[in-house]
Amino acid sequence: MFELDSDPEVHKYLGNKPVKQIEESQKILESVINQYKERGIGRWAAIEKSSGDFMGWSGIKLNTEYNMNGFTKYYDVGYRLIKRYWGKGYATESGKASVNYAFNILKLPELYATTEISNQASHHALLKIGLKYVEDFYFEPEQLTLRWYKIENK
Repeated sequence: MFELDSDPEVHKYLGNKPVKQIEESQKILESVINQYKERGIGRWAAIEKSSGDFMGWSGIKLNTEYNMNGFTKYYDVGYRLIKRYWGKGYATESGKASVNYAFNILKLPELYATTEISNQASHHALLKIGLKYVEDFYFEPEQLTLRWYKIENK
């Protein structure tokens, strides 16, 4: 987790705030565990099948912390991978599995996602997962222009 979140390139489109100390990564892990305890859902560890190595995370999260494009409580599909796993289809593969889980197991009516406006790789992955681009918006707390996506359970 520290390798993932301490890499400035990984955080290029996340507000450029990579962690500096392993304790910060431990707090992130505690936050994910609390999401499961409090909300019954959180991101999953992404593990490379051939090696068993941690690649990053992916999955569904119930967001309640921020007003995001007018939403204060919504389910979000997302992913974050260690750089050496970029460009191999893992974001798309894990994202599709997340959407499948959200719709077929959790029976959610819709999912949302965001990406920084310049992050073309994530934009393309979200479209491949099946989300539709809705609009751009400005996210004041991080001072970022983001893209907003949605997919409905049909």
